[in-house]
Amino acid sequence: MKCFFAFLAALALAGPAGAYWDYGHRTIASIAMRNVTPRTRARVGRILATSALLGTPECPARTAEDAAVWADCVKPLKDASGKPRFGYAYGWHFQDVEICRPYDPTPACKDGNCVSVQIERDVAMLRDPATAPAERVQALAFLLHFVGDLHQPLHAGEKGDKGGNDVHVSYGVYAPPKLNLHSVWDGLLAERAITSGPSLVRRYPPATRRAMAAGNVADWSRESWQVAHDTVYAGALGDACAPTPAHVAISEATIEAWVPPARLEVKRGGLRLAKLLNQALD
Repeated sequence: MKCFFAFLAALALAGPAGAYWDYGHRTIASIAMRNVTPRTRARVGRILATSALLGTPECPARTAEDAAVWADCVKPLKDASGKPRFGYAYGWHFQDVEICRPYDPTPACKDGNCVSVQIERDVAMLRDPATAPAERVQALAFLLHFVGDLHQPLHAGEKGDKGGNDVHVSYGVYAPPKLNLHSVWDGLLAERAITSGPSLVRRYPPATRRAMAAGNVADWSRESWQVAHDTVYAGALGDACAPTPAHVAISEATIEAWVPPARLEVKRGGLRLAKLLNQALD
């Protein structure tokens, strides 16, 4: 059974970089589309019908689920000079705020280069009738992706380790040499969490939608940062702010304890994305 588990884990890691968020982003987009208004759903469809304006046939964005992974798909694309076409957007995917100091996103969001500022920018662009069609579809694709990024706690909080990328770990019995804490939350844990229990993709009652989507982007940023401290690092290290050892063994008990909060982050992401889409398009 240990060998079989390791084989399944290897398959999970064999996909594209950001495998969680291929699955996780699509799930968040699906939740959102189930919970937006009919008018918003129709407008999303009309905007994505113009996705050829993105000029990225390698990365289709005809559906909300495809558009939700577009921002990751385009990362390796190069322009005629060989430079990354979307290199300017690299810092827009995260805002790693130090978890062992008082919460202050200002340094991480210098010049607007962080995920929360870009979420608000994309909403504003979608609401503005003067936004050009090509910019509108790009703003929608970015918004569908960035709300998911914000709800991956290691895109919101860190402790000088590149959002957990420098924290080498084993995951239960699986211990490949390059596995790190960030990739666990991006991939293996997220897939396990999303597929555990009832499907997260459904229409939620109005009271649930209101409660889950309460607050604003700034509130959600701080909340995700707190999850990084209280759940991710505290779960991995015992003391979130203790020195990080060269290798961290994540036990099965820790994995089980992480599943509910990981599911909650996906649910929050989906319902909050629905709220923002409704604000922008209905």
